[in-house]
Amino acid sequence: RFCLPLLLVSLPTMAAGEEIAPALQDSWGDFWLFRFFVNAAGYASIVVPGFLLIQYFKRRNYLETGRGICFPVIKSCVFGSEVKSVHQDDGSLPPRAEPPESSTARQFFKLLFCAAGLQASYLTWGVLQERVMTRTYGATEADPGEKFKDSQFLVFMNRILAFTVAGLYCALTKQPRHGAPMYKYSFASLSNILSSWCQYEALKYISFPTQVLAKASKVIPVMMMGKLVSRKSYEYWEYLTAALISVGVSMFLLSSAPNRTVSTVTTFSGIVLLAGYIIFDSFTSNWQDALFTYKMSPVQMMFGVNVFSCLFTVGSLLEQGALLESLRFMARHSEFTAHAVLLSVCSACGQLFIFYTINQFGAAVFTIIMTLRQAFAILLSCLIYGHTVTVVGGLGIAVVFMALFLRVYARSRMKKRSKKLPPGETPVQKV
Repeated sequence: RFCLPLLLVSLPTMAAGEEIAPALQDSWGDFWLFRFFVNAAGYASIVVPGFLLIQYFKRRNYLETGRGICFPVIKSCVFGSEVKSVHQDDGSLPPRAEPPESSTARQFFKLLFCAAGLQASYLTWGVLQERVMTRTYGATEADPGEKFKDSQFLVFMNRILAFTVAGLYCALTKQPRHGAPMYKYSFASLSNILSSWCQYEALKYISFPTQVLAKASKVIPVMMMGKLVSRKSYEYWEYLTAALISVGVSMFLLSSAPNRTVSTVTTFSGIVLLAGYIIFDSFTSNWQDALFTYKMSPVQMMFGVNVFSCLFTVGSLLEQGALLESLRFMARHSEFTAHAVLLSVCSACGQLFIFYTINQFGAAVFTIIMTLRQAFAILLSCLIYGHTVTVVGGLGIAVVFMALFLRVYARSRMKKRSKKLPPGETPVQKV
C-alpha cells in the first residue's frame, strides 16, 4: 500500500539536477505523475465499459438483429450510418478531395485565411496560458496569493465551450449526413485531452520559451505518426523541408529568446511532459485527418471530438472531487474567471480553424502553420518590446521561408507530373 506513494515521491528527485518549486512539494499528490495516473484511471472508468459494450454489440451482430428505441443510438455510436466516402485497395488514406475548378489563387487565400485565424487564436491563447499557469491570483502586500493547479479543469472549460459552439452551429446550419461511428471520435478526444494536460502541466516545470522551442519541432513527429496511424507515405522533399523548418525556427527561437540562460529552467519532468504533449498531439491531428475520409464537415468533427472530451474530463473531475474545488477558486478570483473564459473562447475558435485546416490541407500543413506561429510570437515580441534579432535569428527565418518555398515548388511540380501521367499509371514511387 505504501510502496506506490514512496515511489512517486522519489521519482522527481531521481533525475539529476532537477529542482521542483517548493509549492509543488506540498504533498506527493501534487506530483504530476500521480495526477496523470489518477486522471488516466478516471478516463479508463469510462473507456473500458464503453469498449466492452462495443465488442458486445459487434459480437451479437446488433446491426442485423437489433430492434427497439435504442437501436438508432447504438447504430450511430457503434456502426455508423454509411461507409467511407472513398475506398482504396492498399488501405492508405486517400488524397484530400479538391474541387476541379479550385484555382491557385483561391487555394492561396484559403490557406492565408486558415493561417491568420490560427495565429490570432493561439497567440492570444498562449499569452493567457502562461498567465494562468505561472502567476498567482489574489496577491496583496500581506498575502502572496495562490496559484491554480488543476490543469484538467482548464481542459474541461475549453472543451465545454467548444462543444457548445459546435453543437449550435450544427443545429443552425445544414450539415452533411453523418456516417462515422461515434466511438471513433473517442481516440482523438482522449489523445487531445492528454496533450492539452501535458502542455499545461509542463509550464509548472519549464519556462515558456522552452515549451515554445519544443513545439517548433513537431513537423517530423507528425509525419512519423502519419505513417504509423494512416499508413501515409511522404516524398523525400517533404522530410527535407520539415527538417529545415524545424531547424530554422529553432535557430530563431534560441537566438532571440531574451535572457534564455537565466529564464530557462529545464527539468526532467518538464522534458517528459513535453515529449508526451508532442506524441499525443501528433496522434490527434493524424487520427482526425483519417476520420475525414468519412463524409463530414469540420464542425461535425469538432462536435464529435468534444462530446467525448467533455465526458472524459467531467467524469474524471467528479471522481476526484476536483470540480467543486476549481469552481470555488473561480468564485474567489474573478480575474481567473475572466482569463479562463477568454482562454476557452480562443481555444474554441482555434479548434474551428484546426479542423478546417486539416480537412483542406492535411495534418502536416497544419503543423507547419502552428510551427510558424512560434516564430511569429517571438517576432511580435521583438517589434513591441524592442528586442533585437541576431544574425543567427535572421538566418533561421531565411531557412524557414526557403523551406516553405521549396515545399510549395516541389508540390506544384508533383501535381503537374501526376496530371501528365496516363490513366492507370501511378506516380513516382514515394519514400
